[in-house]
Amino acid sequence: MTQQHTVLVIGGPTASGKSGLALSVAQAKDGVIINADSMQMYDGLGILTAQPPPEDFSAAPHRLYATLQPDDICSAARWRDMALAEIDRAIAAGKLPVIVGGTGFYIRTLLSGISPVPEIAPEIRDRLNARQKEIGNPAFHAELKKRDPVMAEKLNPYNTQRRVRAMEVLEGTGKSLAEWQALPPAPPPAHLKFVTCTLVPPRDRLYAHCDARFGIMLKQGALEQVREFMKTATPSMPLAKALGYPELSSHLAGTISLTDAISLAQQSTRNYAKRQTTWFRNQMVPDIALDAPDAEKILPFL
Repeated sequence: MTQQHTVLVIGGPTASGKSGLALSVAQAKDGVIINADSMQMYDGLGILTAQPPPEDFSAAPHRLYATLQPDDICSAARWRDMALAEIDRAIAAGKLPVIVGGTGFYIRTLLSGISPVPEIAPEIRDRLNARQKEIGNPAFHAELKKRDPVMAEKLNPYNTQRRVRAMEVLEGTGKSLAEWQALPPAPPPAHLKFVTCTLVPPRDRLYAHCDARFGIMLKQGALEQVREFMKTATPSMPLAKALGYPELSSHLAGTISLTDAISLAQQSTRNYAKRQTTWFRNQMVPDIALDAPDAEKILPFL
């Protein structure tokens, strides 16, 4: 019988306190924290995407933070492969893997498996990324629609990441991503035992945390980081969708005042937190449900 190794998975909305909770558990149980936030995967806007501060990185090992370049594309399948590799490295080192993040689709692919799409050669992805940048979103979507109308119909024409993924699967396998998605999902590895935890604070407290954290980000230099990032950024980059970036970049471009940018960014953050809360409440039945960070309630399960 395969020996099972425990993996802790902490999910919840933005600004709920997940990162601090994961750090507390990692310090108590000799853990390695593995990121499951799609924006925190990227280098370039560490403050605005609420990546852990340097002192947290010093307090416990952190993996898959600022790992990708801003123009790279990371699908849920790619993240799952990277996360599973980090999980196995942690287990081999005798440490507890602690997955933490708010990207529900990433977490679901880890817990429930994913359609068995074969590995796509990196050169195909690189070529398609270059093609997308060359011709822009509408033209790239038109090419996808001509070759794979089923997937093109499913996707937003401006969702660069998912359209490139659909095209790379078509080119790499000769079959539509829709055909692969219709197959039974590949199950999670048999040697892993997942202990799941959701951290979902009451709405009023969560919204207050969202607003306060954005103010802290600005004090930490988020606006200056956005100004620097804008020098090389393009609208198709995944980080261009980071919470607060559209508003702060509009202010720096002279379109709106800083006061309005802050207010709009806080509102978009609250809206996103609301959607995440709904997802975690409806899509994830956890072993441990918390409304405030409390590592002591998790430790008995590990």
